[in-house]
Amino acid sequence: MDLSEIEKQIKEIEEEIFNTQKNKATEHHIGKLKAKIAKLRREAEKIRQGSTGAKEGFYVKKTGDATVALVGYPSVGKSTLLNKLTGAKTEIASYEFTTLTVIPGVMKHKGAYIQVLDLPGLIKGASSGKGRGREVLSAVRNVDLIVFLVDAEHENSLQIMSKELHRAGLRLNQERPDVKIKKTGQGGITIISTVDLSKIEMNKLKMIASQYLINAQIVIREKITEEQLEDVLSDNRVYLPAFVVINKEDKLNKKELLEKTKKVKKNGWKVISISAKEEKNLDVLKDMIFSELKFIRVYMKPIGGKADMNEPLILKKGDTVEDACKKIHRDFKKRFRYATVSGPSAKHDIQQVGLNHVLEDGDILTIVVSR
Repeated sequence: MDLSEIEKQIKEIEEEIFNTQKNKATEHHIGKLKAKIAKLRREAEKIRQGSTGAKEGFYVKKTGDATVALVGYPSVGKSTLLNKLTGAKTEIASYEFTTLTVIPGVMKHKGAYIQVLDLPGLIKGASSGKGRGREVLSAVRNVDLIVFLVDAEHENSLQIMSKELHRAGLRLNQERPDVKIKKTGQGGITIISTVDLSKIEMNKLKMIASQYLINAQIVIREKITEEQLEDVLSDNRVYLPAFVVINKEDKLNKKELLEKTKKVKKNGWKVISISAKEEKNLDVLKDMIFSELKFIRVYMKPIGGKADMNEPLILKKGDTVEDACKKIHRDFKKRFRYATVSGPSAKHDIQQVGLNHVLEDGDILTIVVSR
């Protein structure tokens, strides 16, 4: 069975579910249909992965504190934006597919060095290999943040691009469901839930799990959908933050731009508007990238010296003194004695702390290690 036939079957089953009256008598039947869809999706995913001829994606060595991908249709302005943000020199033209490989650049902002990737245009059918789509998607899976770039003048391509990423196993602005799976030697599928699930819900989840496993214990600690369970069972999903940038805002009047922005926000996206060519709102974009990466700045202070306020140590929200040690030098954790902190995370000035102390943006940190 080829991909188109599988997708046709999935659509037919989805229509049958939609047209089936929902009651206790039909719940078991609907559960079986959803399990069949799960099986067909697995088959479709295997075909997409193996039929494109793209055995390897674009390779880009990651550098800096994080990597951001510019994702958009061809000629939406990604190359221009990369040039403005990083000073990289990439080819710019008005025709499609100017960028045929990944072009990296480095943006420095608030002390962070952020790698920005200009990717070839992502088009409809990319997850099936169209337009070197599999290679593009392979590169996207390895970044820390996705910035969707859409053209203010033309029809919004956001829905198509996000759908292609979803089909390729990327889950945007989602956390991995709190589900633990332990394979067992016997006993079939057992589901243990710490949240309130009805017997019918349990049975539907169990039927879906049976398409992936024979014997296993599944512990569910939050309310999840059938698709979320499929994601966990597939064990190849990537969870990434993403937001939307409307480029070429200078081509629209204020009313048109406001309507387009509202439309994107209505679909649940964080969105800002810019003009890469005219360099409008680029500082706002840089701030948003920094924020969405959840960066914090910690200023290192040597013993008896002054803190370096020009070159902060870039960490993530929730990081600890231990994370700071690992980033500074691989031996620091092993040789660690204690640290002192002044700033937002300290209970008092120059508080002595251990490895588990959670740091905050603006802290001044001194690490004392044994010689």
